[in-house]
Amino acid sequence: MASYTVTHEKAKSFYSRYERKAELQHQTHYCPGCGHGITHKLLARAIDELGVQDRMVLISPVGCSVFAYYYFDVGNIQVAHGRAPAVATAVKRSRPDSIVVSYQGDGDLAAIGTAEIVHAANRGEQIMVVFVNNGIYGMTGGQMAPTTPLGKKSTTSPFGRNQWTEGYPVRMCEMLNSLEAPVFIERVCLGDNKQIMQAGRALRKALDCQVKDLGFSFVEVISPCPTIWKMEPLEAQRFVREEMTKTFPLGNLRDRSKDAPIRPAPAAPPPIEDLPRILGLTNGDAPAAASPKPSKRLDLRIRVAGFGGQGVLMLGEVLAEAGLDAGYEVSWLPSYGPEMRSGTSNCHVRIGSDPVDSPLVSRPNVLLALNEPSMRKFLPSVEPGGIVLYNAPELPEDCARPDVRVLAMHFTKLADGLGSAKAANIVMLGALLEATSLLDEGHVIGALRGKVKSQRWFDLDVAALQLGRKEVRERAAD
Repeated sequence: MASYTVTHEKAKSFYSRYERKAELQHQTHYCPGCGHGITHKLLARAIDELGVQDRMVLISPVGCSVFAYYYFDVGNIQVAHGRAPAVATAVKRSRPDSIVVSYQGDGDLAAIGTAEIVHAANRGEQIMVVFVNNGIYGMTGGQMAPTTPLGKKSTTSPFGRNQWTEGYPVRMCEMLNSLEAPVFIERVCLGDNKQIMQAGRALRKALDCQVKDLGFSFVEVISPCPTIWKMEPLEAQRFVREEMTKTFPLGNLRDRSKDAPIRPAPAAPPPIEDLPRILGLTNGDAPAAASPKPSKRLDLRIRVAGFGGQGVLMLGEVLAEAGLDAGYEVSWLPSYGPEMRSGTSNCHVRIGSDPVDSPLVSRPNVLLALNEPSMRKFLPSVEPGGIVLYNAPELPEDCARPDVRVLAMHFTKLADGLGSAKAANIVMLGALLEATSLLDEGHVIGALRGKVKSQRWFDLDVAALQLGRKEVRERAAD
């Protein structure tokens, strides 16, 4: 029986069948002459040669690379446009033994994902990035990309890219090479067989850097896109070989693989029981005892609103901290306008006996409104039977809500009498405690102690809390 030697075969890290199209399960979806298919083959070969298929996680974002998970028989995560390096960072840090590759196009990496790739490289994350640069947006209709060469026409640069209006093409390899942390950076091309062989070597070397725990590696692949550039496959290959490389010179920009130190393993996380002490949530060195579950059932959905500078966010934080100290499930979510001072500001607070399903409060049963615009905005959303505290002597006539309990008091004026109008938020908090008995005063004072570092302001806030309670008692007595 004749013997034979297999010199070339389909990579083991590919699926045996591609199920994206029922009728064409033997081939990829890429256009004839597209560089993605070639790059896939080169990357799959490197995965096989290094034996990392079972440890591999491939991150593919929006763009022509989005369907990589139909082809690579490895761990796959599909992510939002531009966010692949951020997700790759999370995967590698949470699973340090994994081999993580971010596979991205030029519109994805060099446009919407610029911040992610620059900062991942600057941190020296232990990931490999494959940057497929075809100089144009492919999947979304041929818009100009950050890497489109000068003079080239696209749907968004119909007269050709002009440096005075669209800027110069972005050279990502050179940009990342200005950073200290990366270990390996190389630009390759798929313009002919010789270049393709060099691309394969670069991809394998970059992947090997991660296998050896050396750090961040980046390979830019200048790739043909015949369909969007409206070229025949051979013409597209000539275009990247002869024209694209004038803008993006080929070559290795950095290879520190021989002298790069192996990145040390991250420190072991502290025991969970030590977290309260580490975060400053206990007064001593002993870990805080878990608060017993309170017997009183609560489902408080609180909206605190006012101008920036009125202590809106702090009031919400104190409520949440007090609820947490009392043993309830809590959440606090801030929301404020572009102007921190005098801009709009509000926060959502949940305090309840059951786990919080969402931090958003769209139908509050408690509204704390420190100014009229906030009261007018949020009063209609208050649940019937809820309570509204309003920082004014009375509600405007056109804002009456007979189905809710309203407590209108000039909290700012009361706080001013104590020495600072800034304490109006805490006067309002004291009024809420007295009017509802929803939370114990001791928990609130404990929360204030944790938030207010100055003894002078802490004493003022305690006095403001007591004043709010006193005013509600006196009003009830009348």
